[in-house]
Amino acid sequence: MAGGGLIEILFDNGHAADVILGVLAIEAVWLRDRKRWSWRAIAGLLGPAALIVLGLRAALVGADWWWIALPLAASLPLHLLDLRSRIAAPPKP
Repeated sequence: MAGGGLIEILFDNGHAADVILGVLAIEAVWLRDRKRWSWRAIAGLLGPAALIVLGLRAALVGADWWWIALPLAASLPLHLLDLRSRIAAPPKP
């Protein structure tokens, strides 16, 4: 990592994923405070993304394969639940 820039350092130690998780957390607070979304709706929207980013972080730090696979696999059911609730909701004009 000699002479590596900030981006290289962030990816070498997994902190790039931490930055993304921080942005997702800020988005969650914004959706709750400004848009008055329910925590359930926020979890449905941002939960799958957070799980995928956790899988990315595990991969970046060289974790065992199951630490990568577990959050990736968990993101699908959460995404499908969110999708089902969106399909069931009446369309907005």
